[in-house]
Amino acid sequence: MKSLLRVALVLSVSLCGLVLHADDSKDGFKPLFDAKTLTGWEGKLKWFRVEDGAVVAGTLKEKIPNNEFLCTEKTYKNFELRLKAKLVGEGANAGIQFRTKRIPNHHEVSGYQCDMGMMGKDVIWGSLYDESRRKKFLVVGPQDKVQPAVKLGGWNDFVIRAEGPHIQIWVNGVQTVDFTEKDEGIDDSGIIGLQIHSGPASEASYKEIRIKELP
Repeated sequence: MKSLLRVALVLSVSLCGLVLHADDSKDGFKPLFDAKTLTGWEGKLKWFRVEDGAVVAGTLKEKIPNNEFLCTEKTYKNFELRLKAKLVGEGANAGIQFRTKRIPNHHEVSGYQCDMGMMGKDVIWGSLYDESRRKKFLVVGPQDKVQPAVKLGGWNDFVIRAEGPHIQIWVNGVQTVDFTEKDEGIDDSGIIGLQIHSGPASEASYKEIRIKELP
């Protein structure tokens, strides 16, 4: 009887694995982060680590001198990116880079950023910023919808979709960006990066990072 139960358990686990694999294949999303290591990513490891299945950027123990970025080794063009993120600490500013490139011999990167944090009294979670390029917000999310949706200090769900010149962002199901790039000189591909902003001690955490590449 014990042997039969053991066989049944093994078959059950195997079937569950097949179902999960089928679901992953069906929706087309692939993990960018294995929840254990930083394999496939590069950056200054002083400022990035893995804790409890999440990438944790920054520290609550000291001031952060420069903007720092953990970036994918692979570049992406058209895609839908899904992840969860949260911010804690006095500085509490970060962001998710995409269609971005490293600036040679510099700590900065250049490209689109899905912002996280505050700007005065405005919540800029899910706003679209052009990091180190045009150096301005391209779109700031609607405050009447974003403010009640964002969980300050808690996990927030992001969806970032880039398809040709069309960029869309959602935070916790609320659309914050629906932007069409008009400048044909702007790069339409690049790395994905996780930022911690310079300033007072703070931490940004990112987990469940998945991507589906689009035609």
